[in-house]
Amino acid sequence: MNILFIIVAAILLLGPLIAIHEFGHYWVARRLGVKVLVYSIGFGPTLLKWTSRKSGIQYQLSALPLGGYVKMLDEREGNVAEADLPYAFNRQSPWKRIAIVAAGPMINLLFAIVLFWILFIPSQEQLNTRIGKILPNTPAAQVDLHAGDKVLTVDGQQTPTWEKLNFALVDRAGETGQIQMTVDRNGTQKSVALPIHDFLKHQSQSALDILGFLPYRPAMPAVIHQMSEDGAAIRQGMKVGDQILSIDGIKMNDWFDVVDVVQKSPEKLLNIDVFRDGQTVHLQVMPQGKRDNMGNTTGMLGVQSNPGKVNVPADYKQTIQYNPAQALVMAVDKTTQISGMILNSIVKMFKGLIGLENLSGPITIAKVAGQSAEMGWQTFISFMALMSVSLGILNLLPIPMLDGGHLVYYFIEAIRGKPVSEQIQMMGLKIGMVLLGSMMLLALFNDFMRL
Repeated sequence: MNILFIIVAAILLLGPLIAIHEFGHYWVARRLGVKVLVYSIGFGPTLLKWTSRKSGIQYQLSALPLGGYVKMLDEREGNVAEADLPYAFNRQSPWKRIAIVAAGPMINLLFAIVLFWILFIPSQEQLNTRIGKILPNTPAAQVDLHAGDKVLTVDGQQTPTWEKLNFALVDRAGETGQIQMTVDRNGTQKSVALPIHDFLKHQSQSALDILGFLPYRPAMPAVIHQMSEDGAAIRQGMKVGDQILSIDGIKMNDWFDVVDVVQKSPEKLLNIDVFRDGQTVHLQVMPQGKRDNMGNTTGMLGVQSNPGKVNVPADYKQTIQYNPAQALVMAVDKTTQISGMILNSIVKMFKGLIGLENLSGPITIAKVAGQSAEMGWQTFISFMALMSVSLGILNLLPIPMLDGGHLVYYFIEAIRGKPVSEQIQMMGLKIGMVLLGSMMLLALFNDFMRL
């Protein structure tokens, strides 16, 4: 994946989200009789602009696609002709200004619902929440969970899919205590309590890896089928057709065992026994370290197996089919759940329950956009929906400079009957600039540390 592909994917992701956000402000402002002067996508030097003969509005596309703005007639930003005073933004009632400001974030949430609705309509065959494997020396092993148990609830939330299950687990990020689960074991319901300590605080592993139970994975022999020409394996003596028997004395039952060990061993010399031409061959191989989008380093050998024809047992499969109305309900539910998860994560980040290294900036977003585009349109649309929810929720935070900060001022004005003083608004602006500037610098620092 080259840098040009990443840039194009990022523009295709952020461009529509920014455009739809600003369109929310623009559309409601015009419907409420406020005069719009400029509708801009992006900041910085103007690349393209034109003016509508009918409305006089200037539409423009600028060089930096990391934001946009809608400029409305406002006495605070320049002289306004007497005839145009009724159409100035600052002359509108607080409730009209609230509607105009809130329209941007709200249309992002509505856009996310539409995208999720599109994804929910097609019939999907997927794994149900029956456990495929229990990892040793983990909370799941301690509480006597078994492979074959089907997870029904997590902390009282129904978990019909692995996605729902993961969302329920992520809600407990940063916490210490117990996760309550209900499982079905051979037709009998069983309650278990998984102990957690600073759960997912630094996100070095997934929630399922930490707790120690995984979805079903088809049996794949630990035989090398393909090798990368620049991988560690081919340079250090491994060959196509080798069957990996053990790593550092630990027996490898299947390909997934190999993947687990290798990924956890970046830049570590491994003693690998392989079966080749009827005899056991001893090798020493050091996996290359590769950083993911969150800065975690994983080991890579540069080898692939051949899964062949994958047959998933019927007990582990389910087909999910929604009609359009049901898909809409599911889309609203998912948007609501993600919104709550984002707000919960922000609160926990400020409390110190989640590490600040989890904050991501434009570089990480661009990389993930490129990866999701490579994986197909459904993955890309899903990531776009997630980013649309994030954009909507973050803009509603009560921080001056953001839409949420303006909403706080206008609500106070609506209740008091007079606007917040200029001194307080100026102080809030300075605080908002410091907060947002600090967050952006931290996000960029995290991005560069992950490169």
